[in-house]
Amino acid sequence: MNERLVIVPTYNEIENIDRIVAVVMQLSTDIDLLIVDDNSPDGTGQRIKALQSEYKDRLHLLERSGKLGLGTAYILGFQWALKKGYLYICEMDADFSHDPNDLPRLFEACKHQGAD
Repeated sequence: MNERLVIVPTYNEIENIDRIVAVVMQLSTDIDLLIVDDNSPDGTGQRIKALQSEYKDRLHLLERSGKLGLGTAYILGFQWALKKGYLYICEMDADFSHDPNDLPRLFEACKHQGAD
């Protein structure tokens, strides 16, 4: 298992989801991805299920029954990550408001420079 995880909450992110998954998975640092989808009517959760075969054991999905909110999506994601034993956990949006290319540098700062 990888020690790094990024949690991405989604609701109707079908236009961004392929790209965000591909960018994170192609980074030089191995990073797992957890999508917490709030039953997106646009099929975001279904698309993640299709992508999981391409990214076995690195792309994870938690599906919720409806639009339950960003904060609770993060809480659920962090609880899941801690149960799985991830050492380094961060969150980001699927819409590229956070640059996924910064992830290796951020995880490096946590692991080797004492950042939290």
